[in-house]
Amino acid sequence: MHPLLADLRVVEASSFVAAPSCGLHLAQLGATVIRLDMIGGGPDFRRWPKSEDGSSFFWEGLNKGKKSVAIDLRQPQGRELAARIIAAPGQGAGLFVTNFPVSGFLAHERLAAHRPDLITVRIMGHASGRQAVDYTVNNAVGLPSMTGPASLGAEPVNHVLPAWDLLAGSHATFSLLAAERHRQATGEGQEIRLPLFDLAASTVGHLGQIAEATVQQSGRERHGNALYGAFGRDFLTADGERVMIVAITEGQWSSLVRALGIEARIEQIEGKLGVSFRIDEGNRFIHRDELFALVEVEIGARSYADLTRDFDELGVCWSLYRDLKEALDEDPEFSGENPIFSNIEHPSGLTYLTPGSATAFSGLKRREPVRAPRLGEHTEEVLSNVLGLTGGEIAKLHDLGTVASA
Repeated sequence: MHPLLADLRVVEASSFVAAPSCGLHLAQLGATVIRLDMIGGGPDFRRWPKSEDGSSFFWEGLNKGKKSVAIDLRQPQGRELAARIIAAPGQGAGLFVTNFPVSGFLAHERLAAHRPDLITVRIMGHASGRQAVDYTVNNAVGLPSMTGPASLGAEPVNHVLPAWDLLAGSHATFSLLAAERHRQATGEGQEIRLPLFDLAASTVGHLGQIAEATVQQSGRERHGNALYGAFGRDFLTADGERVMIVAITEGQWSSLVRALGIEARIEQIEGKLGVSFRIDEGNRFIHRDELFALVEVEIGARSYADLTRDFDELGVCWSLYRDLKEALDEDPEFSGENPIFSNIEHPSGLTYLTPGSATAFSGLKRREPVRAPRLGEHTEEVLSNVLGLTGGEIAKLHDLGTVASA
């Protein structure tokens, strides 16, 4: 964690990946992030992966460093209490992150009636209000038809990483901070709507894929594990290890050619084809079959240890294929040697390697990550400090079943 945003208080009412990851980023940058949790937990409170007793590692991971107020949002009193927490006074407060629907008790207009300078960041499926999640958006912009080997024909391949959710969380974070800067200058609040589909559609446009499909009048073909537009693919060593090798830049290509000792043969191919692989990465892709065949023989004739020693000495861009457990067991960057990680105990009662922020600030000392809260762990604290309720008033809310504690 880094105490850069210690003057900000953000309220989060959300579930799943996109909106909680926004709150996580803000918490890791030092903001106070208060989750409004349903009593007993929301729809992602038991989401996989989870422990043997049912505790969600997913929930513990995405809610580190936050505070939790447990409220019965089905009760009118609970909804009114949530609105009061969201719109509570304070110079760095009045910041709200959610993936709840546009209309309803958490509509921006209703909340802004309590605080006109409120800033709401609302992550949505489609701008129209139609529902969507990462995996429905991904296929809607055509990426599964580009993924996987050509032998699959028209069969789609879904990506296991919820890329649009994660990108939305980051996008929502900087959008909220930009709006907060605008509020400082003008005093104006506003609602920011971030539809997943619009984020995905704009991203493929930024990457040139809309222009490509428009000009070619067709979607991009599949290329398996080959890197589109440059040199890159997986190869097997003599002892059966699979490595990914990438040469995008001129320096990466030159390092690979030297490491494999194939300078003369590359010159012969260049002379035959009348091209330069060194100065034009596109030529490495166009003529990939001939280059892959050459590199495949060289990689297949060497042991993993010999190959990677030469690769590291000459600065080749490469990586070993492995599953996550193998990475945890073998890679020092996936251990306490990496300062982003600490071993901490979580609400599940389990202690495991836990990441903080991936960003390092040269002027700040990195702090250890803070575990996720237990449901309702901060109910009394927030009701007292944020809303100024007395002990008797809080006790009455408990008696009515409007709030709960850990």
